Amino acid sequence: MVAAVETTKADKAPEQKRLTMQVEAIAQNTTTLRSQDWDRDRFDIEFGLQNGTTYNSFIIQGEKTALVDTSHAKFRQLYIDALKGEIDPATIDYIVVSHTEPDHSGLIKDVLALAPNAVVVGAKVAIAFLEDLIHAPFERQIVKNGDTLDLGNGHVLEFTNAPNLHWPDTIFTFDHKTGILYTCDAFGAHFCNDDTFDKNLEALLPDFRFYYECLMAPNARSVVSAMKRMDKLDGTINTIATGHGPLLRHHLEALTGRYREWSQEKSDAETLVAVFYTSDYGYSDRISQAIARGITKTGVGVEMVDLRSADAQDVTEIVSRATGVVIGMPPSTGKDSEETRAALATILASVNSKKTFGLFESYGGDDEPIDTLQTNLQDLELKVSFDPIRVKDTPGEAIYQLCEETGTDLGQNLAQNKKIKKIKALDADLQKALGRISSGLYIITATKGNMQSAMLASWITQASFEPLGFTVAVAKDRAIESLMQVGDTFVLNILEEGNHLPLMKHFLKRFPPGADRFAGVRTRPANNQSPILADALAYLECEVSSRIELSDHWLVYCVVENGKVSKEEAQTAVHHRKVGNYY
Repeated sequence: MVAAVETTKADKAPEQKRLTMQVEAIAQNTTTLRSQDWDRDRFDIEFGLQNGTTYNSFIIQGEKTALVDTSHAKFRQLYIDALKGEIDPATIDYIVVSHTEPDHSGLIKDVLALAPNAVVVGAKVAIAFLEDLIHAPFERQIVKNGDTLDLGNGHVLEFTNAPNLHWPDTIFTFDHKTGILYTCDAFGAHFCNDDTFDKNLEALLPDFRFYYECLMAPNARSVVSAMKRMDKLDGTINTIATGHGPLLRHHLEALTGRYREWSQEKSDAETLVAVFYTSDYGYSDRISQAIARGITKTGVGVEMVDLRSADAQDVTEIVSRATGVVIGMPPSTGKDSEETRAALATILASVNSKKTFGLFESYGGDDEPIDTLQTNLQDLELKVSFDPIRVKDTPGEAIYQLCEETGTDLGQNLAQNKKIKKIKALDADLQKALGRISSGLYIITATKGNMQSAMLASWITQASFEPLGFTVAVAKDRAIESLMQVGDTFVLNILEEGNHLPLMKHFLKRFPPGADRFAGVRTRPANNQSPILADALAYLECEVSSRIELSDHWLVYCVVENGKVSKEEAQTAVHHRKVGNYY
């Protein structure tokens, strides 16, 4: 049975969002409290959402009662009311903290006020983070990989370390009685609907993959390690209780198999970049995640390392394997500054002139000076991969787009040699034959929030009459790919034969990260707000309906919503290539 508590749009100001609570039994003596954020359109590092999100919390009742995670502070009253509707909060014996990111731990202080005798259970790093969050004494129990907690009546909880998924303090919790594995961010999706479980695989998959690419792909090596620990659990996992989106039960094997395949592929990357950040300091984790997301789009591997909890031996080993090093400036003072400075010293001692580096500010108010570290690294004769990213205000969409594009540029540069080898490996006659496939010339323009991008395209084909639709192949490492997720809108500008060279040359330029791609180009906004190029022959306003993954491209199917031709007698510009294995 499902119980729901709802605030409707009629009950609140227009700018507020629809928030509901869903409460449902998911196994014996086990209940989920799903905080449903139906209208949320941005999450974490400014990734656009199409289907809202949920924040999932769980009650396990044996002879003792455990609460696994809480919720976002925006749900304070709704969550507390739902919790009181199920149990007397004063009877909670344990609060298991999967990790301390505020969307999961934002109400721990409120729950402790109702359950003052509850013991907070978490990784050592999580307990340290909570001390800064709660600012009040609390009972705690630090758990390590393989530790157990017996709630009675067969509910034995076993803990598995899963650091960097996607915070350094993450743990998984397995209930041996019910076969449920509680994984917080891992295996989740920003997907809000009334189905508690993953009934509709087709509807879930685009958000499941997008979530993975945004949050888990930069930590693929950590995903592989965590899944190996999952395999060693002495019990059968029949449900994965995620922190976001539907719980995995109906398609458990298929979805975890995808995680394993995606992560192993990224972990096997020949080239690696080490990205160092400081969790819970300024915007370090968000900025680093955006840079890492850009790097992984190019097929280059990433290893995320938290300077607050970095082991010197691990840092030395990671830097020795890495071709590139990216460092977020840590705090210069405070209780963690000694640890972060020691980690920086280890990095400096481990790098050599064959490596490339880049730096970014964390905007924490007390950053180590970026110019001093820049000079130190240059003195070591390291190659500068990008100018330091200096964050002077609270980061918005433009900064996160700059960071992702910076990561993509870095990855493309590091992967260049491998790409050249692949180009040379194809038979010359086959190259020439494939290049004889002709195509039109188009420019895709897209706007999402305050972000804009554009791309010269030629791999475009009409694909359906009803609805009117076409496909476009977008390379995985294109900046515009992030603005062409399912539900996103854009404009397809069709270039005119004999009048295409100025636009073609402009959009063929290699734009630096964050650059305005429309400077000097005449545009006007479409109904979907994406730029229409005034000098184009025709335009189509489109919405992304689905995406199919290919080896190095996404095949994006789009539905046409509007369009117009500016010159009835003119013809579309046609593109002829000499070879077919590169642009």
